[in-house]
Amino acid sequence: MSESFSSASKKVGLPPGSLVHVGRVLEPVTRITVVDYSKDHVVEHPVLSIDEVLQYKESDSVTWVIVEGLANVDVVDDVGKIFGIHSLVLEDILHTHQRPKFEEYDNHLYIVLKCVMPEGENFNVSYEQISLLVFNNFVFMFKEKTDELLYPLLKQIRSSKGRIRSKGSDYLTYAILDTIIDQGFFLIDALDEEVTSLEDDVYDNPTQDTLHRIQRLKRQLISIRRNMSPVREMLGGLLRSESELIHEHTYLYIRDVSDHSLHLLESVESYRDVLSGLLEIYISNISNKMNEVMKVLTVFASIFIPLTFLAGIYGMNFDYMPELHWKWAYPLLWVVFITITVLSLFYFKKKKWL
Repeated sequence: MSESFSSASKKVGLPPGSLVHVGRVLEPVTRITVVDYSKDHVVEHPVLSIDEVLQYKESDSVTWVIVEGLANVDVVDDVGKIFGIHSLVLEDILHTHQRPKFEEYDNHLYIVLKCVMPEGENFNVSYEQISLLVFNNFVFMFKEKTDELLYPLLKQIRSSKGRIRSKGSDYLTYAILDTIIDQGFFLIDALDEEVTSLEDDVYDNPTQDTLHRIQRLKRQLISIRRNMSPVREMLGGLLRSESELIHEHTYLYIRDVSDHSLHLLESVESYRDVLSGLLEIYISNISNKMNEVMKVLTVFASIFIPLTFLAGIYGMNFDYMPELHWKWAYPLLWVVFITITVLSLFYFKKKKWL
């Protein structure tokens, strides 16, 4: 079964727990990879179905099942049937517009969050929903697409370096969360470069394109904040949990991830304030430029007002205007015009209006 809805509204009317993929299909083919490891061994291989994972269900090692691509709903359904997962949890896994959250059940934990990463050169942001089902020695991870996001963590497991090989599924969960959330630091670095470039444009040469960039970046920050802000609440619930699946020593590491999440959120908030300031500076610069233009036009208008006045007087058709019959009247009028213009320009310069 591979039916997908692009938006949640198309799912209205279906009974609760209906397993239908909601969201963009980022990976048309579902891939399943099993990583089984302990302190002494590690096995990594792809499988075709969840049934092949059953051989690890009773082992003492830690088994990490990575499901990449959610278009094949049957894979998620099989996980639910074999491991006793409630249909509403499975529905949330397939619904890729979920808010980050943590839910605790009798024999497992459910965690969902968004991985926010920079994409491309012009500060585009990609979002990928990642869901985790945490059991005693099992961790299921559901991703929307295949990428190299968790390659450093896999490399660490393969090389048997660090403490991860000697820890349980709770520590693996921490390591996954830490890897996902720390992607935000790459995003902050890219955001810093984009804001710096915008600052230069705003101060040196503000154009209509600058305004469009500011508005686009503000919209992206709203979306980033909407996906990052609930992560702090999710990690807080994880820290308050008294589940036996989380060992005492793991809480310290989860607290560190929570600090990272808080730091990222504060950075996003500060950049949002910076963008608001840049928008105000842009509007102020445009207003100043308009004022400069109006000042120049006003100066020229002030110069031509007396000239127009004199031209208007001598342009009237009266029969008796003695000046019209003077021999030097025309040159004298030009002398008056030039004198008024020069004196006006000198006065405006002295007042620093030009």
